[in-house]
Amino acid sequence: MKATKSNGFFRIGALAKTSGISTDTLRHYEKKGLLRPTRSANGYREYSEHALERVRMIQQALAVGFTLDELTAVFKVFDQGGAPCGKVRALAASKLVDIERHLQDVTAVRDALRETLAEFDARIGGTARGQRAHSLKALAGRQNVQRSSTSLVLRRPKQKKKGKNSD
Repeated sequence: MKATKSNGFFRIGALAKTSGISTDTLRHYEKKGLLRPTRSANGYREYSEHALERVRMIQQALAVGFTLDELTAVFKVFDQGGAPCGKVRALAASKLVDIERHLQDVTAVRDALRETLAEFDARIGGTARGQRAHSLKALAGRQNVQRSSTSLVLRRPKQKKKGKNSD
């Protein structure tokens, strides 16, 4: 979809429509220093054709884990005529290290949860129907449990409360 340009420039609505992001997001990018529109005589923001490419770069960088603050620093160097390529690569490499560490943590949590479920199944299977299996109490007795640096929260829809819990 091609939005209308005025005098070779995009107005904010046209840039938003062409890039697929909201005008509020474009204004936020402007506040962060990522975009620098000019103003028309009547005060409208006017973005050059390069702004569309920059918005696409920002969106792709965000998708692979860069933050707006990091991008602001990178574009500041770029806009001043510098070559921030080494910095961009270093940031990306650091993000990969973080992701690899996160994956290790999540894998460890998954493995611990699988082990826990197997223990729960064994306890529940060895307990008479309607009796407590004390599954959570058994967790307290474990010696090998370590807290992960990963904050893994599983959210489930709230369920209606039923009588007494079995554990």
